[in-house]
Amino acid sequence: MNHMTAELTTWSWSLAAGCAIGAVFFGGLWWTVRLCVTARQPALWIIGSFLLRMGIALSGFYVVASGDWTRLLACLCGFMLARLVVTRLTGQPSSALSAVNRQAGAAREASNAP
Repeated sequence: MNHMTAELTTWSWSLAAGCAIGAVFFGGLWWTVRLCVTARQPALWIIGSFLLRMGIALSGFYVVASGDWTRLLACLCGFMLARLVVTRLTGQPSSALSAVNRQAGAAREASNAP
């Protein structure tokens, strides 16, 4: 019974660590996209942010997993859970795309006017 409790605790910590890694990764992505709208060189921000976020995520997965695939799996589940949470908090991408498509359609209609 004690062994099972220890495994459950380890998986819980791995899940929590995955949530933290995901929050940093996807929160950083959201911040980068918002920054790039007004940046003078958005490509540098995107590339730099990607390298930093990927380095943090891969390092975090490596440390959390410690050679155990079950801890890696729990960490990945936490990572994806963080993706869902960050997407909810920052707005649905489909609604943003719908707004862009409506604006593009209105502009297209206006340019076809006689």
